[in-house]
Amino acid sequence: MRASMKNILLSTLLFFAPFVMAEEAAEEAATPSDLVVNKADSLDQLLGNVQARRVVESREHSEREKRFSREKASQAKMLSDAESERAREERRSDRLETAFEENEIRIGDLTEALDKRLGSLRELFGVLQQVAGDTRGLFEASLISSQIPDRGDWLGQLAKKMGTASELATINEMEELWFELQREMTESGKMVKFQGTITKLSGDKVNTEIVRLGSYALIGEGEYLQWDPDTQAIIELPRQPTGRHVDTAEAVQEAAPGEIVEFSIDPLRGSLLALLIQAATVGEQVGSFGAIAECYLPFCDGQGGMMGAIIILGGVIGLLLAFERLLTLFMVGAKVNAQRKNPTASGDNPLGRVLKVFEENKEVDVETLELKLGEAILGETPKLTRNITLIQVISVVAPLAGLLGTVIGMIETFQAITLFGAGDPKTMASGISKALMTTVLGLCVAIPMTLLHALVNAKSKSVIHIIEEQSAGIIAEHAEKSGQPLG
Repeated sequence: MRASMKNILLSTLLFFAPFVMAEEAAEEAATPSDLVVNKADSLDQLLGNVQARRVVESREHSEREKRFSREKASQAKMLSDAESERAREERRSDRLETAFEENEIRIGDLTEALDKRLGSLRELFGVLQQVAGDTRGLFEASLISSQIPDRGDWLGQLAKKMGTASELATINEMEELWFELQREMTESGKMVKFQGTITKLSGDKVNTEIVRLGSYALIGEGEYLQWDPDTQAIIELPRQPTGRHVDTAEAVQEAAPGEIVEFSIDPLRGSLLALLIQAATVGEQVGSFGAIAECYLPFCDGQGGMMGAIIILGGVIGLLLAFERLLTLFMVGAKVNAQRKNPTASGDNPLGRVLKVFEENKEVDVETLELKLGEAILGETPKLTRNITLIQVISVVAPLAGLLGTVIGMIETFQAITLFGAGDPKTMASGISKALMTTVLGLCVAIPMTLLHALVNAKSKSVIHIIEEQSAGIIAEHAEKSGQPLG
């Protein structure tokens, strides 16, 4: 019986031993000073360790109960303090809400009183704000800012200041705005020379003398200049307007004080000048003579196109031929007139050569002499009428070529309409320009060519008429001397 009880006790201790050891290890980790347990070498020592552990745990439980009792009173006090603080904050919130409502009512009363006191001044400040904003844009775009810069900065600040409705413009600010407006009007009627910086197209900056004509034009280095409102800088134009305008700019640049000169100004302060320099020049519309040679390639520069270049080339050839014929016929006519007064035949003119034929055939009969002189006149006629027919052909073909160019241009226009529609005029501009330009070129070539042909032809016939007249006189005189009747 004692042995079985001993076995039961041993089994129980072995069952609880791991839990006791684990519990001891945890307690030892938590409170190492109180949980020092000797290693059990036997069951009696293990039983003693368990008993010691129960004593330690009992002491710890007692300490925890005492600590909880002490903290329970403290937690109650903290809860009471928190409830008191909440009550104070609720009372403070009520006071602040009441003050907020009272302040809102007071602000409304003050705003109403301010509106009554301002009266018409509110409208005045509104207009002043609008004028300040508009004036800033006016000053930034004005040519006067090229001489008097940074005039618009304070205006922007003034407009922003009055836009907040918390600040009003002072008397000094209103007087300064009035002063700047008055100065703008005064300076717009003055011609002033000042030193300024020009920004070239290459990016270089050149400091030179600039002439400002009111708020209408800027002149520098004898050329028109442009004021860029975005960069607030004086810039060089991509190209100058036509020659007569540039000539007036040079005259203004070189004018002495008090001297009156003719000058072209832009009343729209640069808008017309910008459009004027964009307009195509005569050279761009027709195509330069350097591009005429290129017109025999698949593509050609100039609004006239290939047909325009051909017309111009034909006109140049016709002019050269006409001038050559006129010069030659005037020289031949002078020699023929001189030969009429000189009884000695000379071989340097058609009439002299016809007279030599007469001198070589004085002994022949009248009919033979008439044939010989007729042959000589026929030999001289091609020399006098050379290239006159070609001038006439050019005068006739030029308007026909212009008409052909017009048809080609209209075909291109209708093709553009077919592809892109008629909504954008730029798609049709090229074809219409070519159509109109070739017509103009054809007429410009045909009209002078027709006049030159008439002049050259009349001069040629005049010389031939003199030769025929002299020849008929010689034949008549020879028939009279020989007594033979004329055939």
